[in-house]
Amino acid sequence: MSTTDGNKPKESNGNGTPNEPRRISIEIDQFAPAETYYGLKNTAHQNPRRQSTFSTNYAASRVREDTLSELPARRGSHDESTLGQLKFLINVDSTLENLQKQEDTDNNFQITIEDNGPKVISLGTVTSNGFRRHDIRGTYMLSNLLQELSLAKEAGRHMIVLDESRLNENPVSRLSRLIKDTFWDRLTRRIDGHVIEIAGKDPKDWTDDPRPRVYIPRGAPEQFEYYTQVAKDRPEVRLDVQWLPEKITPESVRDMNAKPGLLALAMEEYRDPSTQKMTLRGVPFVVPGGRFNELYGWDSYMESLGLIVNGRVDLAKAMVTNFCFCIKHYGKILNANRSYYLCRSQPPFLTDMASRVYDKIQHEKGAREFLRLATLAAIKEYRSVWIAEPRLDSITGLSRYRPEGLGVPPETEASHFIHILEPYAKKHNLSFDAFVEAFNNRVILEPELDDYFMHDRAVRESGHDTSYRLERTCADLATIDLNSLLYKYEVDIARIIRVHFDDKLAVPAEFCTGNMVPGQLETSALWDRASRARKKAINKYLWNEEKGMFFDYNTVSQQQQTYESATTFWAMWAGLATPKQGEQMVAQAIPILEAAGGLLSGTRHSRGEIGIERPNRQWDYPYGWAPQQMLAWTGLQRYGHQDVAERLAYKWLYMITKAFVDYNGVVVEKYDVTRPVDPHRVDAEYGNQGSDFKGVAKEGFGWVNASYVYGMQICNVHMRRALGTCTPYETYRKMTEHGQISLRSRWTYGSRWLHYYSANGSGGEWMGDGGEREESAQEQAHPQSQAIDPASPIQTSTMEDRAAAFAFRGFRMLIVFVPADSVATCIIYF
Repeated sequence: MSTTDGNKPKESNGNGTPNEPRRISIEIDQFAPAETYYGLKNTAHQNPRRQSTFSTNYAASRVREDTLSELPARRGSHDESTLGQLKFLINVDSTLENLQKQEDTDNNFQITIEDNGPKVISLGTVTSNGFRRHDIRGTYMLSNLLQELSLAKEAGRHMIVLDESRLNENPVSRLSRLIKDTFWDRLTRRIDGHVIEIAGKDPKDWTDDPRPRVYIPRGAPEQFEYYTQVAKDRPEVRLDVQWLPEKITPESVRDMNAKPGLLALAMEEYRDPSTQKMTLRGVPFVVPGGRFNELYGWDSYMESLGLIVNGRVDLAKAMVTNFCFCIKHYGKILNANRSYYLCRSQPPFLTDMASRVYDKIQHEKGAREFLRLATLAAIKEYRSVWIAEPRLDSITGLSRYRPEGLGVPPETEASHFIHILEPYAKKHNLSFDAFVEAFNNRVILEPELDDYFMHDRAVRESGHDTSYRLERTCADLATIDLNSLLYKYEVDIARIIRVHFDDKLAVPAEFCTGNMVPGQLETSALWDRASRARKKAINKYLWNEEKGMFFDYNTVSQQQQTYESATTFWAMWAGLATPKQGEQMVAQAIPILEAAGGLLSGTRHSRGEIGIERPNRQWDYPYGWAPQQMLAWTGLQRYGHQDVAERLAYKWLYMITKAFVDYNGVVVEKYDVTRPVDPHRVDAEYGNQGSDFKGVAKEGFGWVNASYVYGMQICNVHMRRALGTCTPYETYRKMTEHGQISLRSRWTYGSRWLHYYSANGSGGEWMGDGGEREESAQEQAHPQSQAIDPASPIQTSTMEDRAAAFAFRGFRMLIVFVPADSVATCIIYF
């Protein structure tokens, strides 16, 4: 730095030139998370691949900022190919404005296949200081550009250097990277004093004075002291700290509805870096996303499957810790950690979740204690919730979703039950609100309404809210899904006690239930007997030999309910089905439940006709959900049907990938698995979660994120490559059914596909001097194509049509003819 006579400093760029930004030589991974790539972090992995976003001398650059000042290039125009990936010098604000004006023709802040713009924009290259232009073409690359610019703007950047590789990135790689590096972090929450005003807000709080409120269980006095101090230190938050009643009853939960609030979760000690004092902070957990912003039961298990694949075992372990806290203090894994869910659980997956985490941490200090506490918590939950009144049916020995509760579920929107309650309000000559208050407080008794809401609460506890499979009957049903999970509990607990605790596990007082005595020993024999008894009852009441499926059993009417549901495969996931039953389900259930995008929740026949008076339900045909897919894949693998698991996984992943490519990176809660173009559009009930964003999706949806990375482990390498090129399953199948093509190669991105059409399928010769090709070949830029490393071997087998390997300008090429009616398409990879 130099100083003038007036002592005013001049800036130097490090080379002695004043008034210019200093050149920086930091190297950043071209696929780094946005927080690192756009400069919010400098401590991430820094690989020597590119200069920092800040390293260009922007003061000296002259960029043509208005791309609309010229006529836009035709979307089919040809660019000179370049060796290697380009880097673009971009003015964020002006380019974002022009991009939206030109390409976002429906003004929804997304660029999709439904927009009618020219689908091309010109960007200046870094090497030319912005003078030379390069066209970015196609919905996928343009939507990626919109996403990157939105992230850069959010980071406060005005000028950036952008790698072309972030725009034409393999969509499978891009979505997998976003899930691993961005989505999980965005969905992670803690509940403590730093965020209580945010976490405490509840969009489902319909009271006159919604405010942050937290309920503390009597067994956690340190948390009551902690939150009381937070309330004193931060009066502007208006935090209301309440003790939870010692005994939780339907009446006490109903009375708490006037002051709904968060339920405290596990906390851990840590040293506050600002004060260097020991204090408490919340144990983290992952939320589903969208409007679901709490710790949910079975969502957390499904998310853990993806977290473990992505190496985030810490988060999966933390959620198990939170579940153990809930069982210890609230008696169950809750639907979610809000006061109005205290009587309601969700599908139980704790033993499998804890076992998967333990397998990853078994050599760490404290791993055995982690498994012990999780097993004790599962035992308490099993005995106090699932095989106790009112959920246990004593006649069949099977369990039901049958939570206790009084009145109208308070978390629902006020208008949700108007059509049910208004006739009763008129009957008693009361206003709607007056009748609801009288009914909730048992001033007015209506047994029919009591039954209706008992079943409604049961549907919500099942996680399948809502479905005609369960409507008005759920509390009476011994469902195949719940009893498969409890069978898995019994088998898992027996194995854990036998293998890890020398066949005896002492139960401390805090995990005792009923007539249990503190210190009582659990052995595997008892749990083995329980699993055998449950399996016998399931086969007696739930298996249908004629249809080759498991069904739910109505314990009141004492009949099977033959609603064809994907929950039949939960028996395979749990290892409950016999090998013969597994074969029958593959032969009879798969054909009626398989669709273009994976497994349906149920069949169209079982759903029945829908209309104004009988609207569609989101857990019925034609919708598919991530939990049903993942459990079915795992079950099919367990019974030796790897090929079926791969096929179903491929269809589900293709649907997600195609929507991600065509609709601006969208990842949503559920999909219409029968729609080939826009499966993310769901109009049943409250619609979809995860699709309402501007510019860039930042979270995805928890269990869909998990299903994507988990499903990639199911698919073989050729399937993953085909998914990267958005190849429909039927096209992939046709390519492979004539003869297996084995490609042992290192695949890279950013090449082109050459499509060659021939009426007779002969394909002609592709060997011209100097790379000349016949005029009948059509060359198209395709950002999702894949190139074969010339140093890698290629093996091809004779196909019914034609397949051959050629050499062209030093590259190895694979030519595959895929018949399509009378025209054969030759796809040449090079």
